[in-house]
Formats: sequence, structure tokens, C-alpha cells
Amino acid sequence: MSGWDGTGVRARIRDMAAGDPERTRFGANTHRYELAPPLPASAVGGFEAEHGVRLPPDYRSFLTEVGDGPAGPAHGLMPLAAPRTQVDEDWAVDDVWREDRQPGRLATPFPLAEPLGGALGAPVEELTPGTLMLAEEGCGMYVRLIVTGPRAGEIWRLDPDWGGFVPTSPSFRTWYADWLRGR
Repeated sequence: MSGWDGTGVRARIRDMAAGDPERTRFGANTHRYELAPPLPASAVGGFEAEHGVRLPPDYRSFLTEVGDGPAGPAHGLMPLAAPRTQVDEDWAVDDVWREDRQPGRLATPFPLAEPLGGALGAPVEELTPGTLMLAEEGCGMYVRLIVTGPRAGEIWRLDPDWGGFVPTSPSFRTWYADWLRGR
């Protein structure tokens, strides 16, 4: 099942915001519990055609039924459609957002067959083709959605200095639903 209850998700986010008026939960000051409108299916399809990928069904349906970020885990869900800026100034994460959208990068097969724990010896750029950055956790750590290869649909956490590049969730749905439940 890939469909979402957009009304239910939005209601849960409103409840989360009401329970955190000072925005003390990690990332709340960045995403502000705001959710952009859903994208038209044609916009998502255009993105997929432009980049030569098919997005995982649960992420694709989130974009078309719930919204295009930012309310979500860490500092919020990055938009598919346009880079997000923080308080009208460039945000370092925008460069990563743009890099993911370089021609051919998303369609390139994800290069890892197994997780890499610990400090990474390879440049991050060599490990992230075939992945889409979903969220930024700070200090160079990112949450990425694998879009190509046998691990497509999985969510991996990239922490180049300490934690490596490892799976954190089997799917976008599980990852986002865990955040909605406060995990």
C-alpha cells in the first residue's frame, strides 16, 4: 500500500505543533511544523522523466497526497521541486540538494552493496549516486533515499565522520511515520 491519509498527516502535524509551541523538538525551528501543498502527479512524473528514475511508491504518493516538505524528521523534509532556503539566505544544504539533481546522478546505480560503518574513507560524492537527500541532521549528516538498484526504497543515514553510511529504515513510509509518532 502506498497511499497516504493526507488529512490525517496534516492533523497530526498540527497536533505536534500545538504540543511544541516553543519548537524545542529537534529541527522544529527549521521546518516549523509547516507542510507545503502536494505536488501534481505531472510534476513528480516530470521530475522522474528528467532524471531517469521512478521514485519509490510511498515517497511518490507522499509528495502527491500529503505535501512537498518541509515538516518532517531532522531539520525537515527537503522539497522535490525547489531548494529550500532558511530565512531568505542560502543554506549549505542547498548545494547538496542541487548536486543530487545533476544530470544522470539519480539514475546512476547506487554503488554500495553493503553498509559502510565508521568514518568513511571515500569521498561522499562517490557514495551517493542513486540516492536523494531527504533531510539534513546537521554537522554534515544526511538522511538519503535510495532510488536505484536492489536497495531502492530504503532510507540510509550518512555520517561521514563517525557513523558511516548505513540503513536506518526499510522505507520512506516507516521513516516518516516514526517521526509522526515521536520516535
